Amino acid sequence: MDINQLEKNFAGEKTTAVPVAKTFLAGVFGWMFLALGITALTSWVFASSPQLISLLYTKTGITVLGWVVMLAPIGFVIWMSAGYQRLAASTMALVFIVYSILMGMSLSFVFLAFTGTSIATTFLVTGGMFGVMAVLGYTTKTDLTRFGALLFMALIGLIIAMVVNWFMHSTGMSYIISFVGVLIFTGLTAYDVQKLKRIGSGMVEGAEGTRKMTIMGALALYLDFINLFLFLLRFFGNRQ
Repeated sequence: MDINQLEKNFAGEKTTAVPVAKTFLAGVFGWMFLALGITALTSWVFASSPQLISLLYTKTGITVLGWVVMLAPIGFVIWMSAGYQRLAASTMALVFIVYSILMGMSLSFVFLAFTGTSIATTFLVTGGMFGVMAVLGYTTKTDLTRFGALLFMALIGLIIAMVVNWFMHSTGMSYIISFVGVLIFTGLTAYDVQKLKRIGSGMVEGAEGTRKMTIMGALALYLDFINLFLFLLRFFGNRQ
């Protein structure tokens, strides 16, 4: 989710109400944590039920529904981004909740592939790193805009490398990709928080645009956290 697009979406929305930056950021993190909780609970429920997990994965591979669940979140992100101007805040909130459920279903394999202890450890490490970088992004006086541009270019390169390695099946390259991924999403966390802080300074409490931007900001930070967690799992996760 490109935070730059959030600023473009908000540009031109004029209002005379009082700005409320801290309340805006509190709402962003509130929605992000709610989505993470829904995702974690959904993943655990599916992984704990042979009947439910069999709907997604079988001994022969991923089922048709499994592919739908894996690919649908991409469509939801595109839908929310492209439909920002048309969708109501309540609709975007509902879509975000459904999105977090689908992500939980698709990530249920994590509980099957790794031990519960290593998952918990990785989650705590991810939370710590995310928290530190979020505070850094909020408090730093340094403009991270130019670093954001570099990080997005690096992210494109990372995606290309992941596609290439999908055919190569190189374990060494996989670890390099994971290491680079950790660096990228650690940096993006600080960048996104600073960007959201700047966006929040122009928000107004109770406005429709504020509610919609809160959801989009939560989505951006949610994706930063999830991706950071998955890349760190390559290093801290112990396979079953």
